[in-house]
Amino acid sequence: MYSESDIDGAVAAGAISPDAAAALRRHVATSHAAPAVDEEHFRLLTGFNDIFVSIAIALLLAAVGQIGFRISHGLGGGFVAVAAWLLAYYFTAKRRMALPSILLLLAFVGGVAGGLIGVIETLWPHINGTEEGLAASVTGLVSAGAAWLHWRRFMVPITVAAGAAALVAVVIGLLLAAFPDIKQGLWPILLACGLGVFALAMRWDMSDPKRETRRADVAFWLHLAAAPMIAHPIFQLLGVFDGDIGGGIAAIVLALYLLFAGIALAVDRRALLVSSLVYVLYALYSLFRSAGAVELGAAFTAFVIGAALLTLSAFWQPMRRWVIGRLSQPMRLRLPPVQQPA
Repeated sequence: MYSESDIDGAVAAGAISPDAAAALRRHVATSHAAPAVDEEHFRLLTGFNDIFVSIAIALLLAAVGQIGFRISHGLGGGFVAVAAWLLAYYFTAKRRMALPSILLLLAFVGGVAGGLIGVIETLWPHINGTEEGLAASVTGLVSAGAAWLHWRRFMVPITVAAGAAALVAVVIGLLLAAFPDIKQGLWPILLACGLGVFALAMRWDMSDPKRETRRADVAFWLHLAAAPMIAHPIFQLLGVFDGDIGGGIAAIVLALYLLFAGIALAVDRRALLVSSLVYVLYALYSLFRSAGAVELGAAFTAFVIGAALLTLSAFWQPMRRWVIGRLSQPMRLRLPPVQQPA
């Protein structure tokens, strides 16, 4: 299985011509009866060897981290970061293995963050309040810098999303430092950050609406990072999990899920639907319970949501065509194309 970025890389390396790449994409789109962008490709596995190598990398990094942690708390993360960077020279830069590359990127950025946290805890064991917020922001800033360095050297698509998440931690840390009592109001802040990451994802997506380059892979991971930052704060502010919700709140949750579905159809990304799925399941389950279906409430909920999602998947293109048709012409040109009916 070859991703769009693989084809783009083959064109850049001169292995195939741009015309041949375009012909290949047209053939795949025709054989699948849908445009290639609809498949929302991202490369996670190039083969079972990816899983085998990832398990070995995880074991090695865990051992290296444990050895470093025994010496000093800060060295645990530092050792992991150094090992992940060195391993990336072979498994990412040379072998271009998908899953190991993602794992090594996360280990590198997480190791840098963990090492810095260990140093802070060693030097200031009783840190709290304003200092704690500043420490969180510094850790996020250094982690974002580590992600930028990794991107400059290896250009793994998930790296930009990791850097964006680190910058969100910077913003939250600075706000906690400036306003220590703001902890109860973090959900609106996280929502605003999520909308910012979503805007960044759309910028990458709109730069490649046909999803033929690495930019589409970067946008995929940014959407995946933004979705929980948008969905979770909204439903937490509604108090979905604070107890038995009434019919009004449940109806709002279902309406929001329909709104998310419309956005997902327009941008041709499904991350928002996945991130908010647990909330709509709970809301629908509460409605069935309030209607008297206590014993079969879970079964009815699973049946309705499962059938709805399968229907959405089966008729994704016609629904996209309907949604896109209601947008302005300039916006339609910047979004992924839809399959035209025969």
